[in-house]
Amino acid sequence: MRRPPYLALLGVGVSGVLVLSAAPAAAAPRPTAAAPGIVVSDGMTQPVFSLADAIEERVYVQTPVDTDHDGRLDRVAIDISRPRETATEGFKVPVIFEHSPYRKDTWGDVPYPSVLVDALPQNGVTRSGLRSLDMGVQRAEAKANLPGSLDDYYVPRGYAVVLGQSVGTADSDGCPTSGDQAETLGTKAVIDWLNGRAKAFDANGAPVTADWTTGAVGMTGVSYNGTLPNQVATTGVEGLRTIVPVSAISSWYDYYRANGLVVAPGTYQGEDTDVLAQFTAGRARAEGRCADEIAALTAEQDRVTGDYSRFWADRDYLDARRVEASVFVVHGLNDWNVKTEHFAGWWDELAKRHVPRKIWLHQGGHGGPGNNASVTLPDGRTWTYKQTENRWFDYWLWNVPNGIMDEPTAVLQREDRVYTTYANWPDPAAREVAVKLAATDAARPGTLTSGHRPKARVEQSFVDEGRTIHPDTLVADPDAASPNRLAYLSPALTDEVRISGRPEMRLRMAIDNKPDANLTAYLVDYGPAGSTAEPRVVTRGWMDPQNRTDPSRTRPVKQGKLYDYRWTLEPKDYVFPAGHRIGVVVFSTDQEYTLLPLGGTKLRVAPNDSEVRLPVVGGRTALGF
Repeated sequence: MRRPPYLALLGVGVSGVLVLSAAPAAAAPRPTAAAPGIVVSDGMTQPVFSLADAIEERVYVQTPVDTDHDGRLDRVAIDISRPRETATEGFKVPVIFEHSPYRKDTWGDVPYPSVLVDALPQNGVTRSGLRSLDMGVQRAEAKANLPGSLDDYYVPRGYAVVLGQSVGTADSDGCPTSGDQAETLGTKAVIDWLNGRAKAFDANGAPVTADWTTGAVGMTGVSYNGTLPNQVATTGVEGLRTIVPVSAISSWYDYYRANGLVVAPGTYQGEDTDVLAQFTAGRARAEGRCADEIAALTAEQDRVTGDYSRFWADRDYLDARRVEASVFVVHGLNDWNVKTEHFAGWWDELAKRHVPRKIWLHQGGHGGPGNNASVTLPDGRTWTYKQTENRWFDYWLWNVPNGIMDEPTAVLQREDRVYTTYANWPDPAAREVAVKLAATDAARPGTLTSGHRPKARVEQSFVDEGRTIHPDTLVADPDAASPNRLAYLSPALTDEVRISGRPEMRLRMAIDNKPDANLTAYLVDYGPAGSTAEPRVVTRGWMDPQNRTDPSRTRPVKQGKLYDYRWTLEPKDYVFPAGHRIGVVVFSTDQEYTLLPLGGTKLRVAPNDSEVRLPVVGGRTALGF
């Protein structure tokens, strides 16, 4: 297992208090009383340095990229806060680094393209107007200032905090590129400078070196700020010891597309890489010197086919072969902005490469769990989320022997809002169970069974009117027939059923009167028959029928022909209560996520040749039907 390099242990005090110094092991140790050092209690650094006396400075780091094509290498602005002792006592400290495209001067009312289309993209997108959205809600986690929460907390504990401004944004040079390798290298340059491998300058152009740091860097951030650590970790850059990505993207294709379909991040219908670039650039830069670069994003992102392409591969970080940093993944199980596939796909790749890791999953949406969220470990100790983050950085950056890597790998908040621990995620006891769709009446809702289907075989059909009918309406009243969706229900569960992982939809379907359609499936928790309990959408998934064999290849669909479609829904960990029913709802256009074509498309399903595969903890026996 990768481990942080050991630092010199100068003294051990009473009550489990350690004093650690950053002096190299080969150097002659100074007397403990005179040496500046961190203080550790109960495996966690304590706030013994003065924030009021901290040194703050602005530095411009030279990157290896020229994103605005002006013939000069871009420089990115970073702001630093570090203990005074790094200057007066020669005390060297590790760095907690948050890079962001949201520091200042964003374009708050950037225009969005309409998602109302006269036909699906393969037949030509119709942009019927523009609308504006305030992106402040999505970006609320990225308020920038120094001092701020990171330096307020960590500088007194013996860290430097670096807040960077992404290339093409705020006070940095260049143009935003929405997640590509240029942005990655622009961020990596900061870590290179902290380790003496890159140049930096002050506001007057004088060279500046980072002689105050050990070179050990941990990155963190929420949303886009958490995505940048994922990006940089894939480079294997020396000095990046750990990352804590919170609600972070691991593939921009999975953020703006799904199985060949143009799909929006939750509540941001119409957003795409070009809209995001305009927002982060600010209006003056977006409409001025970066207009050509943003126009290239518009052309290359391809809202026409939705196919995976080289453009998206350049914004895909699902390759952990070069990752040397440890990773503490934090994500909301109900995050429909940065959907759960982002943490799950990244987690799978980290596991394949045996990267040291921990995961914390909560029941919230986009953002972190809250600093005071707490979990009780099997040994009886209770830690808040912030303490866990603190101990994680202490272990990987200061090498505090606090045992955090010996604790359960997964922390998960259950539906009752109580946190519990698991050996791993998905639960190792989860087994894929084929739950079959069945119907005996073409007009009535069907059933779900893991046993034998009824002998009768019928086809069922529905008409897409998702442009005008909200998904909440399509999910409601599952026991009634609907002309605009199909519903399949399990019997009432005799015991609670937990799923952990990715459900997979396998649907035999035809499009009867048009060359293409959106395809959507929801997994829903329904109360008992006749119950007034509101249905709860557990997870969702989308697909373009023309990408049935490959997300990178559009293949025409023959009208009226049945095809077998297979796609995963967003990963989930969820407990269906005893007495409730598991439901699958199939429809076409999803008003909240997909493009919205004119209604009238007729879709036909062969339920007796279709199924949903659920990752059930305990397998088929635990499912109970």
